[in-house]
Amino acid sequence: MKNKTLIIAEAGVNHNGDLALAKQLIDMAAKAGADLVKFQTFNATRQVTRTAVKADYQRQTTNNKESQQEMLRRLELTAEMHKELIAHCAARNIGFFSTGFDIESVDLLVSLGQDHFKIPSGEITNLPYLRHIGRLGQAVILSTGMATLGEIESAIDVLEQAGTPRDNITVLHCTTEYPTPMGEVNLRAMQSIQRAFGVKVGYSDHTPGIEVAIAAVAMGASVIEKHFTLDRNLPGPDHKASLEPEDLIAMVAAIRNIEIALGDGIKRLTQSEVRNKPVMRKSLVASQTIKAGEIFSTKNITTKRPGTGISPMRWDDVIGRTATRDFAEEALIDL
Repeated sequence: MKNKTLIIAEAGVNHNGDLALAKQLIDMAAKAGADLVKFQTFNATRQVTRTAVKADYQRQTTNNKESQQEMLRRLELTAEMHKELIAHCAARNIGFFSTGFDIESVDLLVSLGQDHFKIPSGEITNLPYLRHIGRLGQAVILSTGMATLGEIESAIDVLEQAGTPRDNITVLHCTTEYPTPMGEVNLRAMQSIQRAFGVKVGYSDHTPGIEVAIAAVAMGASVIEKHFTLDRNLPGPDHKASLEPEDLIAMVAAIRNIEIALGDGIKRLTQSEVRNKPVMRKSLVASQTIKAGEIFSTKNITTKRPGTGISPMRWDDVIGRTATRDFAEEALIDL
């Protein structure tokens, strides 16, 4: 059986700065059976300049009069809020996880006990940030939206040189568009990354629906990350590109089924097939009455179910032989 896929339910900033809503998101992720629920840890003034513009998808889903920094400031989580969310995750038996978007935010997460780290796509070319995470020597998940293979290679090299073994790095294929059009998914790129760098791979999914995430697991993803929300109609930049609760539940269930279905790759009869084989396969049978001493020929034998007699693969061995006894029509042939 395939190793269990790490399913990260990405709450992100879909809490809208509301601690109660953040806790409801944790409850939903736990109910769905996700392994981790992930938030985002940042300080808006450290993250963007006052004049930084919003992405197109952010302009479409938020107030156009506010800057990106103003939007992000409303979505910050304080240290105390982090502590409450970590405690709530523990109570709901789901792992807490957060992406730190700057060095100070990463240090906050370290101080709160987080021992694995997510590098978002926008930081894959942030050398001091990569070095800081690399020095921790912990498990790292690296998202690669907007990145070339050369940029991915450079980021991995920085992490390794700073102290993180390649075995600790999982690289997520990702397309940075919310939602991602199907024509821009290019899911086979995940396998290209695996071949190029010999790393564990996964998929950070921004497509509508759940089918691409499920396909990624079938293609070898060891990590799936997917945004979710309680309601796509809520205000905020990421709700429109997120799964609602019933879809998150369906995605997790489907991934768990795919894990089982992938099996170990050895072609063998299953227990069910052992039972069904004699019923479904065919044997050599008499197509008419055959008397002892007659020659078996294409005129007096044929193939029919059940498969409890001589296999039709021995047809050439039987044709031309002499019947040693009488056979009624449809009787199984024996020699």
